[in-house]
Amino acid sequence: MENETTNILIVGVGGQGVLLASELLSETAMRAGYNIKKSEVHGMSQRGGVVTSHIKFGKKVYSPIIPYGEVDILISFEQAEALRAVDWLKKDGVVVTAKTRLVPPIATGGKFHYPDDPIADLKKKVKKVIAVDAEQIALELGDIRLVNTILLGGISTDLEFDHKLWEEAIRVRVKPKFVDVNLKAFARGQELAVAIKKAMA
Repeated sequence: MENETTNILIVGVGGQGVLLASELLSETAMRAGYNIKKSEVHGMSQRGGVVTSHIKFGKKVYSPIIPYGEVDILISFEQAEALRAVDWLKKDGVVVTAKTRLVPPIATGGKFHYPDDPIADLKKKVKKVIAVDAEQIALELGDIRLVNTILLGGISTDLEFDHKLWEEAIRVRVKPKFVDVNLKAFARGQELAVAIKKAMA
């Protein structure tokens, strides 16, 4: 990684698995020998509110909060949340987002307009957008909660961590009976990201 510090912002809605994704990513970075700091905001997580996690790693990290406009990789569990957070990205930043569409109640009441096509809007702002149908893959694998490891598989192609470190992190942070299916989910996300990148080239 060329940058002295790599900054990753994870956004989503309460209950989607943002916090576990944050733990898995942090564990992998730590195993790779990096100094790491993270900060989470999840006060509304039990009520379906927005959840965010800042993760910074490098040789030495002094603050857990990523400055506005300094995010290298944005991971989003919901497409409109990706659009809302996109201005945190650097100019050459990467977005990996689920195609999940969760329209909040405030939008159905007419007080808030949910974008017609958040992913299309994202692509107008960012050159590198990897949009993954993570929910569909998770359901195929038998557990909607696998979205987080699918998305991590997606960003793994933009990070230089050895595959075995991701696997070790999953084995440590995930309950034993769910390890194998999470490894499959990670591999599916990785394969899909590679395919999308080839199509973009």
